[in-house]
Amino acid sequence: MIDPHIAYRAVTSRDPRFDGVFYVGVMSTGIYCRPVCPVKTPQEVNCRFFESAEAAEKASFRPCLRCRPELAPGNAPVDQAERIAQQLVLRMEEGLLDDGVRLEAVAADFGLSSRQLRRIVLKELGVSPIELLQTRRLLLAKQLLTETSLPVTRIAFASGFSSLRRFNDAFKTQYRMPPTRLRRQAKDPSQDVDETTTASLQLVYRPPYDWDTLLAFLDGRKIKDVEWVETGSYLRTVRLGKQVGWIRVSHVPASRALRVEVAPSLMMALPALLGRLRHLFDLSARPDVIAEQLGKDPVLAASVRRNPGLRVPGAFDGFELVVRAILGQQITVKAATTLSGRFAEAFGEPLQTPYPQLTRLAPTPQRVARASVDEIARLGIVKARAATLLAMAQAFRDGSLRLDPGAAPEQVIPRLMALPGIGPWTAHYIAMRALRWPDAFPKEDIAVRTALGRVSAKAADERSQAWRPWRSYATLHLWNSGKPASGGSESTKGAPLKA
Repeated sequence: MIDPHIAYRAVTSRDPRFDGVFYVGVMSTGIYCRPVCPVKTPQEVNCRFFESAEAAEKASFRPCLRCRPELAPGNAPVDQAERIAQQLVLRMEEGLLDDGVRLEAVAADFGLSSRQLRRIVLKELGVSPIELLQTRRLLLAKQLLTETSLPVTRIAFASGFSSLRRFNDAFKTQYRMPPTRLRRQAKDPSQDVDETTTASLQLVYRPPYDWDTLLAFLDGRKIKDVEWVETGSYLRTVRLGKQVGWIRVSHVPASRALRVEVAPSLMMALPALLGRLRHLFDLSARPDVIAEQLGKDPVLAASVRRNPGLRVPGAFDGFELVVRAILGQQITVKAATTLSGRFAEAFGEPLQTPYPQLTRLAPTPQRVARASVDEIARLGIVKARAATLLAMAQAFRDGSLRLDPGAAPEQVIPRLMALPGIGPWTAHYIAMRALRWPDAFPKEDIAVRTALGRVSAKAADERSQAWRPWRSYATLHLWNSGKPASGGSESTKGAPLKA
């Protein structure tokens, strides 16, 4: 059953994470739409909500010609075309597609031929996969041309072009000007720029943005030698395919953006890197819509007033987050941080960086999958949890488990819970951060239940229904409140004892 009040909140946000989950019929027009429809939002009293397009049409609603419900992902009546197209975009961002040969491999993952995949992308996005890829390359090049002083040749290769000539030709064709015309004059024209120069560019967000709280969350859970937080900045080592290096992310409130400093060695992985950072720092959120809804609850109101721009920290890497979540089961955040440092030292590769706190790459599932339960347990990890880590690494390595942002939680959560040692709390925590699911709710969490007045998990779940579809954000507010809703003693300040 769809709660109409919850569904209407999702409609007002136009959050694409709800696209295909339900449909809205507008009684004043007789038309039904996807929740991301660009038309003016109807009044709630005029809305009816349906789990499928078939149900909407059975109720005599006609499909919208603007948002085209037949193209909705997931539960669409035709197929999963849009989801496939969006997954293709994600793989482009990850650098997993750059030519026709690799398109064949991607198509096979979806059980399609490359011809079928091209047809789907053309129908959904209006361009071929190659045109889509070139547009994304050109947009990245445009940003680098305007925000950095990197040489044009280096920008061409960093954006994914195989030669400067191809880049120049594509740029002139698309924008009717040479790349050099778009160059921003460097602050110091005499400064030498070479292959060792660090690039710096911006990722914008919708204000307000509670950078300090998000940074404190990441600081409390950083993996020793892999991540570091200092003087308002987040630093980490990075592995993207064959590219390795480091990044530094800081807040530029005057520009309503995050500034990203990128090691020269990561320039060829920029599309994947920037995509992951958008997920990690929750840059696509609508804080105004979320705060308006959650601020109505007396338990959350004070926290919402203090932190109207609260974000849900995502995950830079799904496997890395899973390891951290498993190590955090039933122990304190501090103890889990100690174990994660040992785990990285045992299975992560050394890396030289300009920062003494960053000396190691995070462990890969391939490396962990080769370990034994005893080898993992020797780090001070109980054997049952060591077995869970090994099973998870093998699932990642074999491809039977993927944690892509935007993946359907109703499909991924059961797969997670089918693995040994993964319960509802861990599955929802992973869905919240790795899948970017805005409505995850780890109702078993000790700090959440304490903040609600030491209630049971069932009572916490019942109370959370009023916060939907933003329960992930409500959970962060409860973790940061530090005080119970009524009676009881102080809860553990910050995040859950198990995260």
